[in-house]
Amino acid sequence: MTISNLTVRDNMLVVTWTDESCTQFPPIWLRDNCPSGLHPDTQERLLDLLSVEEEPILTAANQDGDVAVLAYEDGHVSQMPISLMNAHRPGQRAFDAAKQPEIFWRADLGAEGIPRHAATPILADDEALQSWMQETAKYGLAIVHDVEDHVGAGVELAERIGFLRKTNFGTTFEVINKPDPNNLAYTSIALPLHTDLPNQEVPPGYQFLHCLANEATGGGSIFADGFAMAGDLRNEDPEAFRLLCETPIPFRFHDKDADIRVHHPVIDLAADGSLREIRYNAHIAAIFDMPADIMPAFYKAYRAYMAKTRDPKYRLTLKLKAGEMVVFDNRRVLHGREAFDPSTGFRHLHGCYVDRGEFFSRLRLLSPSQD
Repeated sequence: MTISNLTVRDNMLVVTWTDESCTQFPPIWLRDNCPSGLHPDTQERLLDLLSVEEEPILTAANQDGDVAVLAYEDGHVSQMPISLMNAHRPGQRAFDAAKQPEIFWRADLGAEGIPRHAATPILADDEALQSWMQETAKYGLAIVHDVEDHVGAGVELAERIGFLRKTNFGTTFEVINKPDPNNLAYTSIALPLHTDLPNQEVPPGYQFLHCLANEATGGGSIFADGFAMAGDLRNEDPEAFRLLCETPIPFRFHDKDADIRVHHPVIDLAADGSLREIRYNAHIAAIFDMPADIMPAFYKAYRAYMAKTRDPKYRLTLKLKAGEMVVFDNRRVLHGREAFDPSTGFRHLHGCYVDRGEFFSRLRLLSPSQD
């Protein structure tokens, strides 16, 4: 988009674009974002905002090629790139390649509807990597197939995105039935739908579970879109939804080496009201401590969300095969497991996490249209 006219009116820069739309730019914003106030290499802001007037006076504005030349009463002259002004119009969010349109899903997606991508192209080609990541971001869930048969193969794929998130369980973890477990994942019992580590200040983002063996009877993996369930609850019972958004509850994990706790609501919203995060894990929700007068209503709301995690309408079940890796947004998609009989065969998943910030950063770097 290019400019057809620049006008200074009531100490406001009015830009008329070639599509005849208009945008107003306050002079303080223009001074704050003047390229002369940025470090030439890092592009970090050097300007001390308190060194300029609270209301700088703009005296003239002219277009010179691809920049707007702005003159101020104090003698300062800015060379403002028109592309920057177009991309950052006040009141309009700048384009973000990491912001993929979310596709909410329920059981009718079916296991066959889960996005699937081959491992080899992801490892070798950035376009294949970008396609896989975009679909994973949209659905919050994807499967990578033909992963090599060794414990590091899933990690190699995760590290195509960014560095791994280390937790109190380590940088990677083995999901196997083992003696003296410190987590129910390391047993053979059924696991209800949950998100991992809601007791962390910032729970891990994307989880990678590489199936190396799944020979035991049972052990099917279960997934549900936590955003779809929350969205339905918002429509069906607004008061329950409000309580789950506004009432912090305690989450706690503790063993001989760690005692990690946080208070946080089950549902977290972005500033625009969209769904940002689900923290749901009935096993490590600690003793509720909200005031007694709201506790019955909160329990009712909590049970309403819990009931949706048990409703077949939302649940996908599949049995991962050796060589498959499931990848999902742990702060959106709930996961669980059917019980299995370890006497009938070996079941081994190798897991790791990559935080959302690393995931989104990689998506931006893969996009050719970043400013």
